[in-house]
Amino acid sequence: MKKLLALIFITPLFLQAIPALAQNTIIQDKVTIVRAQVLEITSEKEQPIPGTDISGINQVLKAKILEGDDKGVTITLNNDYIKLQKDEVFYLRNETRGEDGKKIYAVADQDRLPAIYFFLILFVVAVICLGGIQGIRGLASLVGSMVLILYVLLPAILHGYSPILVTIGVSSLIIIVGSYITHGFNKTTTSAVLGMIATVIFTGLLAYLAVHITKLSGFSSEEETYLNLNTGGTIDMVGLLFGGIMIGLLGVLYDIAIGQAISVEELYHIAPHVEKKKIYKRAVRIGREHIGALVNTLAIAYVGVSLPLLLLFYTSNGKDVISPLATINREIFATEIIRIIIGSIGLILAVPITTFISTWLLVKEKTVTGEVIKNETEKLEHFHHHH
Repeated sequence: MKKLLALIFITPLFLQAIPALAQNTIIQDKVTIVRAQVLEITSEKEQPIPGTDISGINQVLKAKILEGDDKGVTITLNNDYIKLQKDEVFYLRNETRGEDGKKIYAVADQDRLPAIYFFLILFVVAVICLGGIQGIRGLASLVGSMVLILYVLLPAILHGYSPILVTIGVSSLIIIVGSYITHGFNKTTTSAVLGMIATVIFTGLLAYLAVHITKLSGFSSEEETYLNLNTGGTIDMVGLLFGGIMIGLLGVLYDIAIGQAISVEELYHIAPHVEKKKIYKRAVRIGREHIGALVNTLAIAYVGVSLPLLLLFYTSNGKDVISPLATINREIFATEIIRIIIGSIGLILAVPITTFISTWLLVKEKTVTGEVIKNETEKLEHFHHHH
């Protein structure tokens, strides 16, 4: 009787444990993305998209897989993602279910790589043909910057290092590598490099304060959410937002810093008898004109990137009662506004900082005789006469 009672008690526990044991031996699904080519469009029709007032294309395709383990295999699949044409190459999602080995095919994306390669080659040819040796140096600088971002910045952040410290360090390396490769090792380049690094530090402190005062979380889009899930929440998303602001500033900052350093150098060469203070004021005057154009460029560039988002909220205001101030207050908008403001302040700071450092390094105070001034004036008049 005791054995029977024990068997009755143990049997339900054993039955409950069977699914758990089976779950531990479940084979995970295998997903691969491969290229395929449309052989035939069997059928094509429009059908309504559930939950919306619009319709989409639904195709039944015959396609041949071009790579991977199933290369050469012809398959039939349903496509309601993007409209494809006969003979068009696309990317295919091949999912093999672990439980029974069944394969499920779906259209993943269009094959854009040939077009990307074409325009990339066109860009390189244009830079080399029109830019000459400086264009080649610029390409080398671009490659160096991308290497630092892909193989230093991103891995360091993924390994848990502070995005703030890593971004400042990598930004400084990008400035140093890019500047010296493009413009060579000289005092003018050095003054621009020092000006940019000083500007990055000041702007970084301001960006840090702005992000924390506005209480931005770093989760302004789906990409940040997916990244946080994929990394198990190990990345500081606020620090990552800070890093994005700083990296986005570098390109325009580089332009304005080099311009200011060269302005100081040219002013000094044409008028070596002028004191440092006057050269500084003249160079800053040039920089102010530059600021107006670059700030506008930076703001419009951010607006261009966010254009679909602006249209989305613009159209939704007709359905939802949301004030413009409430819309601006949303993190997705507040983040872009902070990017524009901090980036613009960084550009403004770059002018006096770089100009001061360039004047200090490049301009040497010296006593100039009246004869030297006369000679310089004659050279200047001669230059205007022939131009």
